[in-house]
Amino acid sequence: MPEHRLPTAPGEDRTLSPHTGYTRAHWEVTADRLLSAALRYATPGHALIDLPGPPSKSGVRSDGLEGFARTFLLAAFRTAGASGKDPHGFLERYTAGLARGTRTPGRDDAESWPEIGHHGIQGQPMVESASVALALRLTAPWTWDTLAAADQDRVEQWLRGALRHTPAPNNWYLFPLTVAGFLESVGRGDTETRGAIERGLGLLNGWYQGQGWYSDGDGRSFDHYNGWALHFYPLLHAHLAGDQALLDQLGPRLEEFLDGFALLFDANGAPIHHGRSLTYRFAAVTAVALGAVTGRTPLAPGVTRRILSGALRHFLDRGALTADGVLSLGWYGPHEATLQRYSGPGSPYWASKGFLALLIPPEDPVWTATEENAPTEGRDRVLALPAPGLLIQTTGGDGLARLHNHGSYKLDSREPERAPGNPLYARLAYSTRTGPTSAANAPDNHIALTARGTRSARVRIHPLAAGPNWLASWHRPVFPEGGPVLPSARIESLTLARGRLELRVHRTVGVPVGTPIHHSGWAVALSPGTAPEAEQTEQAAEVRLHGPEVTSQLLGLYGWQTQRTVRAPQGTAYGPWALLPELTGTVGADAAQTVFVALAALTGEPGAAPLAEQATVEVSGLAVRVCWADGVRTVICFGADGAGGMDGPSVTEELV
Repeated sequence: MPEHRLPTAPGEDRTLSPHTGYTRAHWEVTADRLLSAALRYATPGHALIDLPGPPSKSGVRSDGLEGFARTFLLAAFRTAGASGKDPHGFLERYTAGLARGTRTPGRDDAESWPEIGHHGIQGQPMVESASVALALRLTAPWTWDTLAAADQDRVEQWLRGALRHTPAPNNWYLFPLTVAGFLESVGRGDTETRGAIERGLGLLNGWYQGQGWYSDGDGRSFDHYNGWALHFYPLLHAHLAGDQALLDQLGPRLEEFLDGFALLFDANGAPIHHGRSLTYRFAAVTAVALGAVTGRTPLAPGVTRRILSGALRHFLDRGALTADGVLSLGWYGPHEATLQRYSGPGSPYWASKGFLALLIPPEDPVWTATEENAPTEGRDRVLALPAPGLLIQTTGGDGLARLHNHGSYKLDSREPERAPGNPLYARLAYSTRTGPTSAANAPDNHIALTARGTRSARVRIHPLAAGPNWLASWHRPVFPEGGPVLPSARIESLTLARGRLELRVHRTVGVPVGTPIHHSGWAVALSPGTAPEAEQTEQAAEVRLHGPEVTSQLLGLYGWQTQRTVRAPQGTAYGPWALLPELTGTVGADAAQTVFVALAALTGEPGAAPLAEQATVEVSGLAVRVCWADGVRTVICFGADGAGGMDGPSVTEELV
């Protein structure tokens, strides 16, 4: 098939889009360029796209299907959003690949697709079946309807493998739902398709926790999958099917979700760096686009486009594409720690979901209204979400967003807790400008005990209590295999946010007297050749670390005896190595000696005032009194019930 000359990128439009310069034309050209680059790696019959990079655990054939399916979804958004116009002939190639890949599924040849199996090493094709089915549903007049009847039958037979095998016990159940929705849309529905849809929706309702948040299966896994999977598949299905009852059920959940989720995008466009599969990058905006497509959004059109284009441009400007235009496995450039074992060369192309935005009609105000400020560019905000156990903190002066985690972890109810835990879930806090350190390095934003020379991990996180600007949780300290087991021990943790400040209070329960305890702050990533800047004031016990974009501060207010700067030589997604501040104390016998108080801050503004000027603290028994510089006093009282205290701490604030 002939190669087509792609249009050059349009110039910035700073009148319509004063923040990003991007218009709908930039989205269309970006889609064209991504597709053109990926299709260079297609097999001769176009059935597989073998992108460069190390294979996933599922093997190269599954990876080739992944490359096909996820870029097919991108082509579908691009062409469906243009009412079928396809000047570069993308759909012709994908239609040919559909026929060729499903001719002899499972055969070990150059083009055949792998068959869909149960969750496990044979299950990855089930994930990709959803992208194939959704792409077909969006482009049926130009793809499905052009296939010969025998080819349609073979494609259907392959897709039905998703209905006849067992998914993973999480968002995977929405893949058969999506396949079934397509089959019903082309007149091939039956009791099997209806059952897959009803099963998926039933599980979805069971996973709904409130405030717009679903857990990704059993347990408390809250992350970007809430937007790019758990809202995306069922609500888009309802929209495409015209199912008003389902829209009315699911739509308000999306609206409530977006009201808080919109605060998790930095003024520079970055989404929050939390949870797995971050190599999907600007797929983080999927739910924002979905709200506009379905009309279920609390965001003004200019705010919607500000978030959409901000995220797209953020990654394109920071090296997410390789020299030949392919999305790399990583965050900005390649970054191994960002990946999971299931990540293959085609995995980053779930970023295609962000191009759902192209289904918003060109004449819609999302594309024609003037861009407005992002929610993080206004006043300082603190939003507590007790349902998922997440506390959102933003500061308008630097446009930075932070997420304090008191409820999200990647573990279902049947799995044992194992150290060191997942850095993408186990930390106390995440932001839009920092990433967690490697599991093999000193952990940032962590609270740990030391016993027998080893440090504990925070794995399963239990919400404890909540208020308008604070959340509390508890966890059992877990030590590496072969280390100590302290079944009666737990650590209660509370975060209270005020402006850029984070009050972090920890209380130990059932921990042996004399046990060392450690608390770390925000990690600052550094570039090669950058000299680290660290300030440490012994008298105030504050450690201040300066990076290219942020300053990290940590001050021990009570219970901490020493402070230091720790190096993380494997760095973060934001730089090849990093520094982080750490405090150390010792658990004592008296109630007050089981309480530890620190003040932390992460800021993008220069010249941040010392934390010692912001607050003072007094501790009496299990009561903590903090006097802030603006005259407000915060009183935190932990329950005296050492065996339980499960009602959690109480917090009151008053003007002194």
